[in-house]
Amino acid sequence: MKWVVCLLVFAAVACVLGTGSVRSQPVQPVGQPRVWQPSPNVAWKILLSTRVSQYGHRNWVVIADSAYPSQSRGGIETVVTYTDHIDVVSEVLAQLGRHKHVRPVVYMDSELPYVPEKDAPGIGKVRDDLAKVLGDRKPTPIAHEQVIHNLDKAGEKFSVLVLKTTMTLPYTSVFLELDCGYWSPDAEKRLRDAIRAAKP
Repeated sequence: MKWVVCLLVFAAVACVLGTGSVRSQPVQPVGQPRVWQPSPNVAWKILLSTRVSQYGHRNWVVIADSAYPSQSRGGIETVVTYTDHIDVVSEVLAQLGRHKHVRPVVYMDSELPYVPEKDAPGIGKVRDDLAKVLGDRKPTPIAHEQVIHNLDKAGEKFSVLVLKTTMTLPYTSVFLELDCGYWSPDAEKRLRDAIRAAKP
């Protein structure tokens, strides 16, 4: 009988020792939902999708180089994507293209065409890559300080999403001011002309 008891004790100890590594792992509490935490390079895409659905005309989405400042205006939300600049521009344009309620008006730093290769190696390729990904969307040039000021003013009343990328070349940010996707500027002008004409 003693040897049977010893055998059972030995088996119990072996079982505890064998499962120790398993027990040291976090255990999901019973009855609580599992929490999924996406990786940073996925999280920003999820956030972007939500914001694009919420946004309308007068909101902004900015794809910024890594040195772009974190602006303190309350309406400006800054997210670090840990993702290649061109890839983020492409993803943002793709997501906007899937929504009919908004269309992007593109602005870029007016300084970009004048940045020399000797001071910023690789800037020529980035200019070419940006032109390719923008396609037939012709950006309006605007001075860097001016667009920062414009975003600061917009952030007083409207939401602005800034997506910072891994880009380490200057004046490469892409600024997208959202406009109504189903009402054109020409239509708005005709409407205002009609309203003025109808006034006595």
